[in-house]
Amino acid sequence: MAEDRGPGPGPGFSPEEDLIATWFRPIATHPGAFDLTDDAAAITPPPGCDLVLKTDGVVSGVHFFADDPADAVARKALRINLSDLAAKGAEPLGFLMAIGLPSGLPPDWLAEFARGLGEDAAHYRCPLLGGDTDRSPGAITVYIMALGTVPHGSMVRRRGARPGDVIVVTGTIGDAALGLKLRRDGAAAARFGLDDAAAAHLRARYRLPEPRTAVAAALRRHATAAMDVSDGLAGDLAKLARVSGVAAEVAVPDVPLSAAARRAVAAVPALVETVLTGGDDFEVLATVPKERLADLCGEAEAAGVAVTPIGDVAAGHGTRLRDASGRALTFARPSYSHF
Repeated sequence: MAEDRGPGPGPGFSPEEDLIATWFRPIATHPGAFDLTDDAAAITPPPGCDLVLKTDGVVSGVHFFADDPADAVARKALRINLSDLAAKGAEPLGFLMAIGLPSGLPPDWLAEFARGLGEDAAHYRCPLLGGDTDRSPGAITVYIMALGTVPHGSMVRRRGARPGDVIVVTGTIGDAALGLKLRRDGAAAARFGLDDAAAAHLRARYRLPEPRTAVAAALRRHATAAMDVSDGLAGDLAKLARVSGVAAEVAVPDVPLSAAARRAVAAVPALVETVLTGGDDFEVLATVPKERLADLCGEAEAAGVAVTPIGDVAAGHGTRLRDASGRALTFARPSYSHF
């Protein structure tokens, strides 16, 4: 992230070096980050472990609003990557970050960004290892590559679901997609029958995901396949089933919803499509043998994470999401896509 020019800002430093030393060096607590004074980092995985690598990014106007709090932008950028690590059963090890900043940001924007990033890096025990800083011609861009570890050969892949497995999800589904609707349309809360507290809950779930790192070890022990739900439950389940070579069936009434989401869907039933396809949930979708279901749910509950069975895996191909009458639902856009 910077050349070796000494321990901190001072005479002879470029503005970029000063920026890195002031805001990002305090987050780079791993000894292999070399205080961000080198061109690369060096780490040694724990004995007997594989590295799990994931990269994802956020761009203003696409993944967050330009006026979102800077600390929330930083947290979201890190957490969406930690969500993927959790779904693979991986424990966080560290991360690299490339950030592009346009001119005209408020003077305290970077300080707040670094504060949020540092607090989450400490909370999730995932220190900054290095990266790059650039000037952006327009949008704020934050791309992170997160590194995690699993005992050798134990990463939970998408491919692995088997006929007879139970389909489960963590947390609740659809909050973030509904929160985005509220963020875009200030009058939507009234149409959805939401009071201020319910609307605030949904908007917060869009702005700040909760990676389910606490269930990583339980997924390694019990899940046959897993992935995080970022592009919508319907579309991500289809991806998992397709790569596993199986069919999947979900009972939509069993999909866990928050009280706020249930209220919105009750007021506007068509919102069930938003809930199931909108994305940005950053929950874990997994399959587990029936005989392991109780163990997975019990271990997750002990870790403070709810796990809910929502369907079954069968032989064949395709996915079906059925409503309370047993009718298979169809969607105009089954999955979020950037393209």
